[in-house]
Amino acid sequence: MEAPLYPDFPLDPSIPPGGQPAFWVGPRHLAGDDGRLYDTVADTLAGLGWTSLTIVRGRHEPDEAPEDRQVLRSTVLHISPDTLRWAQWSLADEPFHLGDLPIAWQISTRAETNTPLAQWSAYFTPDVPGEAVADFLVALDARDQPAVPLAGPELVLDTVAAHGWLRDIDQPHVAATDPTFTSHISLGEVPPLIQDADPRALTTEADEAGPAGWQAWAEPALGAPCLWAASFGSSVPHDLVAAFGASLSSTAPVLRRVLPEATRERLLRAPA
Repeated sequence: MEAPLYPDFPLDPSIPPGGQPAFWVGPRHLAGDDGRLYDTVADTLAGLGWTSLTIVRGRHEPDEAPEDRQVLRSTVLHISPDTLRWAQWSLADEPFHLGDLPIAWQISTRAETNTPLAQWSAYFTPDVPGEAVADFLVALDARDQPAVPLAGPELVLDTVAAHGWLRDIDQPHVAATDPTFTSHISLGEVPPLIQDADPRALTTEADEAGPAGWQAWAEPALGAPCLWAASFGSSVPHDLVAAFGASLSSTAPVLRRVLPEATRERLLRAPA
C-alpha cells in the first residue's frame, strides 16, 4: 500500500447513515463505490467539459403539481464536446443485468459524427470503484480517435501485473487475478446484449465463439454473488481497458465512508 493502513481500526456501527467517518481503505478493487458512483463519474465528466442531459419519462396529468408527477424512468446522458463519445447513467432506467447485477454506467463511442451507431460500448455495475471508471473516461476523453486501437491485449495484463496481479497459470496471455484471487480480468467471450460494431458479433452462430472482449469482476467468495462487474465490447481499444485496469489494481488507498458488506472484513482501513 502507498499509505499506512490499520486493519484493526474499528468502524463505529452507532454512527447513523450520512454521518459515517471517512477512512482510507484498500485494496481498491474491493472497496466498492462508496454509494457515489454517479457523483464520482459525473464530476469527472463535468471537469472534462462534457454536457449533461436528463431524460425523464412519466405521466403528467393536466393541472397536476410538478411534485405529483409520476416519473416512470429517467436517464442522465453526458456527451463529449465533439459528440463522439457519451456516458449514460442507466441505473434508474430499467437496465439489463451483468453478472446478476444491474448496469449503472454505459459508455459508448462512435467513429464519426454522421452516424448514430456506437462503435463500441463498455458497461459498469454498481460498486465498481468510481476512480477506475473515471480514469477510463479521462483516457477516453484524451483520445483524438476514440474508436481506433493503439495497442495489443498484452498491455492490459502488463499493467495489472505491474501492480502485483498474477497472470492466470492456464491462460497467461488472456487473464489475470489479484493476489487474493478475488478480482479478475479476462479477455474472452462477450456476454449477450453488449453493443459492438464488429460485424462478427452479428454473424456468429450459436455454437461458435464470437469476438473476444475484456471482462472484469470481483467475486468475494467462490460461488458467492459478484460484488461488481465490468464488460468491454470487443472493439474497445486495449489501451483504454489498460487505463481501467491500472486504476482498479492500484495500490493507492481510496477514501470511503460506506464499505461493501461482502468485503469489509477484507479491507485495510485507516482514519482519514
